[in-house]
Amino acid sequence: MNDQPDFKAATDAQQTMWSKGDFAEVAHLVVPVAETLAAALELIPDERVLDVACGSGNGAIAAARRTWTKATGADFVPALLERGRERAAAERLDVEFVEADAQNLPFDDASFDVTMSIFGVMFAPDHQQGAGELLRVTKPGGRIGVASWCPDGGLQDFFAAIVKHTGGPPPGAVPPVLWGDEAHVRELFGDSVSDLRSERLKSRQAFRSAEHYIDFFRDYFGPIKTAFEAVGPEGEQELTADLERVLDGLSTGGDKALVVEPEYLQVLATRA
Repeated sequence: MNDQPDFKAATDAQQTMWSKGDFAEVAHLVVPVAETLAAALELIPDERVLDVACGSGNGAIAAARRTWTKATGADFVPALLERGRERAAAERLDVEFVEADAQNLPFDDASFDVTMSIFGVMFAPDHQQGAGELLRVTKPGGRIGVASWCPDGGLQDFFAAIVKHTGGPPPGAVPPVLWGDEAHVRELFGDSVSDLRSERLKSRQAFRSAEHYIDFFRDYFGPIKTAFEAVGPEGEQELTADLERVLDGLSTGGDKALVVEPEYLQVLATRA
Protein backbone atom coordinates (compact mmCIF):
# COMPACT_ATOMS: atom_id res chain seq x y z
CA MET A 1 0.00 0.00 0.00
CA ASN A 2 1.38 3.41 -0.97
CA ASP A 3 0.73 6.07 1.68
CA GLN A 4 2.62 8.77 -0.20
CA PRO A 5 0.27 11.65 -0.99
CA ASP A 6 -0.53 12.48 -4.59
CA PHE A 7 0.52 16.13 -4.47
CA LYS A 8 -0.60 16.80 -8.05
CA ALA A 9 -4.13 15.57 -7.37
CA ALA A 10 -4.21 17.43 -4.05
CA THR A 11 -3.08 20.66 -5.71
CA ASP A 12 -5.72 20.31 -8.43
CA ALA A 13 -8.37 19.76 -5.75
CA GLN A 14 -7.14 22.83 -3.86
CA GLN A 15 -7.34 24.96 -6.99
CA THR A 16 -10.91 23.83 -7.61
CA MET A 17 -11.88 24.45 -3.99
CA TRP A 18 -10.37 27.95 -3.77
CA SER A 19 -12.05 28.87 -7.05
CA LYS A 20 -15.47 28.38 -5.45
CA GLY A 21 -17.26 31.27 -3.78
CA ASP A 22 -15.28 34.49 -3.69
CA PHE A 23 -12.33 34.44 -1.30
CA ALA A 24 -11.78 38.15 -1.93
CA GLU A 25 -14.77 38.79 0.35
CA VAL A 26 -13.25 36.66 3.11
CA ALA A 27 -9.83 38.26 2.63
CA HIS A 28 -11.19 41.57 3.90
CA LEU A 29 -11.41 39.99 7.36
CA VAL A 30 -7.64 39.45 7.55
CA VAL A 31 -6.37 42.70 6.02
CA PRO A 32 -4.96 43.67 9.46
CA VAL A 33 -2.84 40.50 9.40
CA ALA A 34 -1.26 41.58 6.10
CA GLU A 35 -0.67 45.09 7.39
CA THR A 36 0.96 43.77 10.56
CA LEU A 37 3.26 41.45 8.61
CA ALA A 38 4.21 44.14 6.09
CA ALA A 39 5.10 46.50 8.93
CA ALA A 40 7.19 43.83 10.67
CA LEU A 41 9.18 43.21 7.47
CA GLU A 42 10.39 46.84 7.56
CA LEU A 43 10.24 47.38 3.81
CA ILE A 44 12.38 50.03 2.15
CA PRO A 45 12.07 51.85 -1.21
CA ASP A 46 12.57 49.90 -4.43
CA GLU A 47 12.67 46.48 -2.79
CA ARG A 48 11.05 43.72 -4.82
CA VAL A 49 8.35 42.03 -2.75
CA LEU A 50 6.50 38.81 -3.61
CA ASP A 51 3.19 37.77 -2.01
CA VAL A 52 2.86 34.00 -2.49
CA ALA A 53 -0.62 32.43 -2.72
CA CYS A 54 -1.81 36.01 -2.54
CA GLY A 55 -5.53 35.49 -3.14
CA SER A 56 -6.89 38.95 -3.90
CA GLY A 57 -3.62 40.58 -2.92
CA ASN A 58 -3.72 41.54 0.76
CA GLY A 59 0.04 41.18 1.20
CA ALA A 60 1.09 42.66 -2.13
CA ILE A 61 -1.19 45.66 -1.63
CA ALA A 62 0.03 46.18 1.94
CA ALA A 63 3.59 46.15 0.60
CA ALA A 64 2.82 48.50 -2.29
CA ARG A 65 1.36 51.06 0.11
CA ARG A 66 4.75 51.33 1.78
CA THR A 67 7.83 53.20 0.61
CA TRP A 68 7.61 52.62 -3.14
CA THR A 69 8.23 48.90 -3.06
CA LYS A 70 7.84 46.87 -6.27
CA ALA A 71 5.16 44.35 -5.33
CA THR A 72 4.05 41.17 -7.09
CA GLY A 73 1.23 38.82 -6.12
CA ALA A 74 1.14 35.19 -7.26
CA ASP A 75 -1.86 32.85 -7.00
CA PHE A 76 -3.37 29.96 -8.97
CA VAL A 77 -6.96 31.29 -9.04
CA PRO A 78 -7.36 33.74 -11.96
CA ALA A 79 -10.55 35.32 -10.59
CA LEU A 80 -8.78 36.28 -7.36
CA LEU A 81 -5.91 37.82 -9.30
CA GLU A 82 -8.41 39.95 -11.18
CA ARG A 83 -9.91 41.12 -7.90
CA GLY A 84 -6.40 42.01 -6.78
CA ARG A 85 -5.83 44.07 -9.91
CA GLU A 86 -9.09 45.92 -9.27
CA ARG A 87 -8.11 46.66 -5.67
CA ALA A 88 -4.66 47.89 -6.65
CA ALA A 89 -6.06 50.07 -9.43
CA ALA A 90 -8.58 51.63 -7.03
CA GLU A 91 -5.68 52.75 -4.82
CA ARG A 92 -3.48 53.68 -7.78
CA LEU A 93 -0.87 51.17 -6.69
CA ASP A 94 1.57 49.54 -9.09
CA VAL A 95 1.19 45.83 -8.31
CA GLU A 96 1.79 42.99 -10.76
CA PHE A 97 -0.37 39.88 -10.42
CA VAL A 98 0.85 36.58 -11.86
CA GLU A 99 -0.94 33.24 -12.14
CA ALA A 100 1.22 30.65 -10.42
CA ASP A 101 1.23 27.67 -8.06
CA ALA A 102 3.05 28.35 -4.76
CA GLN A 103 4.88 25.04 -5.27
CA ASN A 104 6.18 26.00 -8.71
CA LEU A 105 6.78 29.74 -8.92
CA PRO A 106 7.69 31.16 -12.37
CA PHE A 107 10.50 33.37 -11.07
CA ASP A 108 14.27 33.08 -11.24
CA ASP A 109 16.31 32.21 -8.19
CA ALA A 110 16.97 35.13 -5.82
CA SER A 111 14.50 37.42 -7.60
CA PHE A 112 13.00 39.11 -4.55
CA ASP A 113 14.26 41.07 -1.57
CA VAL A 114 11.22 40.10 0.48
CA THR A 115 8.89 37.11 0.14
CA MET A 116 5.68 36.86 2.15
CA SER A 117 2.59 34.68 2.42
CA ILE A 118 -0.55 35.28 4.48
CA PHE A 119 -2.66 32.17 5.04
CA GLY A 120 -1.47 31.09 1.62
CA VAL A 121 1.52 28.77 1.32
CA MET A 122 0.24 26.87 4.36
CA PHE A 123 -2.42 25.32 2.11
CA ALA A 124 0.07 24.04 -0.49
CA PRO A 125 -0.14 20.24 -0.17
CA ASP A 126 3.64 19.73 -0.35
CA HIS A 127 4.93 21.76 2.60
CA GLN A 128 8.59 21.19 1.82
CA GLN A 129 8.17 22.22 -1.80
CA GLY A 130 6.23 25.33 -0.80
CA ALA A 131 8.91 26.31 1.70
CA GLY A 132 11.60 25.54 -0.85
CA GLU A 133 10.05 27.92 -3.35
CA LEU A 134 9.88 30.73 -0.78
CA LEU A 135 13.58 30.19 -0.13
CA ARG A 136 14.56 29.80 -3.77
CA VAL A 137 13.11 33.09 -5.00
CA THR A 138 14.42 35.13 -2.04
CA LYS A 139 17.83 36.80 -2.30
CA PRO A 140 20.53 35.87 0.22
CA GLY A 141 20.08 38.29 3.10
CA GLY A 142 16.47 38.89 2.08
CA ARG A 143 13.51 38.51 4.40
CA ILE A 144 10.71 35.98 4.49
CA GLY A 145 7.45 36.60 6.35
CA VAL A 146 4.67 34.04 6.78
CA ALA A 147 1.36 34.17 8.66
CA SER A 148 -0.38 30.83 9.29
CA TRP A 149 -3.22 29.64 11.51
CA CYS A 150 -2.01 27.83 14.63
CA PRO A 151 -2.97 24.16 15.15
CA ASP A 152 -4.16 25.02 18.67
CA GLY A 153 -5.21 28.60 18.00
CA GLY A 154 -8.96 28.25 18.47
CA LEU A 155 -10.14 27.00 15.08
CA GLN A 156 -9.14 23.36 15.56
CA ASP A 157 -12.61 22.30 16.76
CA PHE A 158 -14.18 24.15 13.82
CA PHE A 159 -11.96 22.24 11.37
CA ALA A 160 -12.64 18.99 13.26
CA ALA A 161 -16.39 19.48 12.86
CA ILE A 162 -15.93 19.77 9.10
CA VAL A 163 -13.69 16.68 8.93
CA LYS A 164 -16.28 14.74 10.96
CA HIS A 165 -18.77 15.18 8.13
CA THR A 166 -16.51 15.17 5.07
CA GLY A 167 -13.74 12.75 6.00
CA GLY A 168 -10.09 13.43 6.67
CA PRO A 169 -7.27 14.33 4.30
CA PRO A 170 -5.77 11.68 2.01
CA PRO A 171 -3.15 9.29 3.46
CA GLY A 172 0.20 10.96 4.05
CA ALA A 173 -1.17 14.51 3.74
CA VAL A 174 0.23 17.09 6.15
CA PRO A 175 -2.27 19.39 7.91
CA PRO A 176 -1.99 23.01 6.70
CA VAL A 177 -2.02 24.32 10.28
CA LEU A 178 1.39 22.77 10.97
CA TRP A 179 2.71 25.96 9.34
CA GLY A 180 1.44 27.56 12.56
CA ASP A 181 3.91 25.50 14.62
CA GLU A 182 7.35 27.13 14.84
CA ALA A 183 9.14 23.78 15.11
CA HIS A 184 7.61 22.64 11.81
CA VAL A 185 8.58 25.87 10.06
CA ARG A 186 12.14 25.61 11.41
CA GLU A 187 12.34 22.09 10.02
CA LEU A 188 11.05 23.23 6.62
CA PHE A 189 13.49 26.14 6.32
CA GLY A 190 16.42 24.35 7.96
CA ASP A 191 19.80 26.03 7.56
CA SER A 192 18.58 27.99 4.52
CA VAL A 193 17.70 30.82 6.92
CA SER A 194 20.21 32.53 9.20
CA ASP A 195 17.65 33.47 11.80
CA LEU A 196 13.99 32.81 12.49
CA ARG A 197 11.67 34.33 15.05
CA SER A 198 7.97 33.95 15.58
CA GLU A 199 5.10 35.49 17.48
CA ARG A 200 1.56 34.28 18.15
CA LEU A 201 -0.99 36.96 17.34
CA LYS A 202 -4.79 37.15 17.15
CA SER A 203 -7.10 37.91 14.24
CA ARG A 204 -10.34 39.38 15.58
CA GLN A 205 -13.48 38.66 13.54
CA ALA A 206 -16.96 39.88 14.50
CA PHE A 207 -20.30 38.66 13.13
CA ARG A 208 -23.91 39.15 14.16
CA SER A 209 -24.27 35.48 15.14
CA ALA A 210 -22.98 31.99 14.45
CA GLU A 211 -25.63 31.70 11.74
CA HIS A 212 -24.32 34.90 10.12
CA TYR A 213 -20.75 33.52 10.25
CA ILE A 214 -21.71 30.21 8.65
CA ASP A 215 -23.87 31.82 5.96
CA PHE A 216 -21.06 34.22 5.05
CA PHE A 217 -18.39 31.53 4.81
CA ARG A 218 -20.72 29.17 2.99
CA ASP A 219 -21.28 31.83 0.32
CA TYR A 220 -17.69 33.00 -0.10
CA PHE A 221 -15.17 30.56 1.40
CA GLY A 222 -14.25 27.65 -0.86
CA PRO A 223 -13.47 25.06 1.86
CA ILE A 224 -16.79 25.63 3.66
CA LYS A 225 -18.72 25.75 0.40
CA THR A 226 -17.08 22.45 -0.57
CA ALA A 227 -17.95 20.90 2.81
CA PHE A 228 -21.64 21.71 2.41
CA GLU A 229 -21.60 20.34 -1.12
CA ALA A 230 -20.01 17.14 0.20
CA VAL A 231 -22.67 16.47 2.85
CA GLY A 232 -25.57 17.34 0.54
CA PRO A 233 -29.06 18.39 1.64
CA GLU A 234 -29.40 15.41 3.97
CA GLY A 235 -26.32 16.37 6.02
CA GLU A 236 -26.66 20.13 5.91
CA GLN A 237 -28.62 20.56 9.13
CA GLU A 238 -26.28 18.42 11.23
CA LEU A 239 -23.14 20.11 9.86
CA THR A 240 -24.63 23.54 10.52
CA ALA A 241 -25.57 22.58 14.08
CA ASP A 242 -22.07 21.28 14.82
CA LEU A 243 -20.43 24.43 13.44
CA GLU A 244 -22.79 26.69 15.36
CA ARG A 245 -22.03 24.80 18.57
CA VAL A 246 -18.28 25.25 18.09
CA LEU A 247 -18.57 28.93 17.19
CA ASP A 248 -20.81 29.73 20.14
CA GLY A 249 -18.22 28.09 22.40
CA LEU A 250 -15.42 30.20 20.92
CA SER A 251 -17.24 33.52 20.94
CA THR A 252 -16.24 36.29 23.34
CA GLY A 253 -19.02 38.61 22.17
CA GLY A 254 -21.63 37.69 24.76
CA ASP A 255 -25.23 37.99 23.60
CA LYS A 256 -24.53 41.00 21.37
CA ALA A 257 -22.42 39.40 18.65
CA LEU A 258 -20.27 36.46 17.65
CA VAL A 259 -16.64 37.48 18.18
CA VAL A 260 -13.84 34.99 17.51
CA GLU A 261 -10.13 35.66 17.87
CA PRO A 262 -8.21 32.75 16.34
CA GLU A 263 -4.46 32.79 16.83
CA TYR A 264 -1.95 32.73 14.02
CA LEU A 265 1.83 32.42 13.93
CA GLN A 266 3.78 35.28 12.37
CA VAL A 267 7.20 34.06 11.27
CA LEU A 268 10.05 36.34 10.20
CA ALA A 269 13.23 34.83 8.79
CA THR A 270 16.38 35.97 7.00
CA ARG A 271 17.53 34.04 3.93
CA ALA A 272 21.00 32.63 4.48
